[in-house]
Amino acid sequence: MSKENSTPTEKLFGSKTRAKLLNLFFENPEKSFYVREMTRVIDEQINSVRRELLNLESIGIIKNETFDNKIYYSANAKHPFTRPLTDIFSKKIDSTRDKDVRATTWDEYCRPVKNYLKGLIVTNRLPGQDGIDLLIIGNDKTKKLTRWAEVVEKKLGKPINYAIMSVDDFTYRKSVNDRFVAEVLEMEITEIIDPEKIIKG
Repeated sequence: MSKENSTPTEKLFGSKTRAKLLNLFFENPEKSFYVREMTRVIDEQINSVRRELLNLESIGIIKNETFDNKIYYSANAKHPFTRPLTDIFSKKIDSTRDKDVRATTWDEYCRPVKNYLKGLIVTNRLPGQDGIDLLIIGNDKTKKLTRWAEVVEKKLGKPINYAIMSVDDFTYRKSVNDRFVAEVLEMEITEIIDPEKIIKG
């Protein structure tokens, strides 16, 4: 890892993967993650992730539990370093990364899938709150929208809950006051992409 290209948090914690994992855990202290999920979200090699998980677990900063034959890792709320680490990562001191995220609009995010995406609802889901972050409307037969959602997840640097519906499915559910769609529409919505007036129509 080039020191010149390292972010402030990477320089502070000595490892890009370690800094990304700490950011993931302490920006989402109420959540737990399994290894392959973490590698996808932080976009790092699985061996590097496993090595840093062992390091962090050995000093008690994170803990693990097994559920449904998968090992899930999470921040250890009882560790004395939990509060300062939460303060560091919840404030997002890596200003360069924050600037890049804020500078990207959802119109720009959606540009690669504009031929497949017919509508998008972005919610302001709070940590631990039920619901979804993105409701994606469009044709996903080729899984382009699924892959796009995974790319967006990496760019945002945190896990996102999303659902994908076809136009017909969304239109029907909306017409019969489907509970799931109704609950999404009642959430705090920060962005709507609706070029064909499917959502608001």
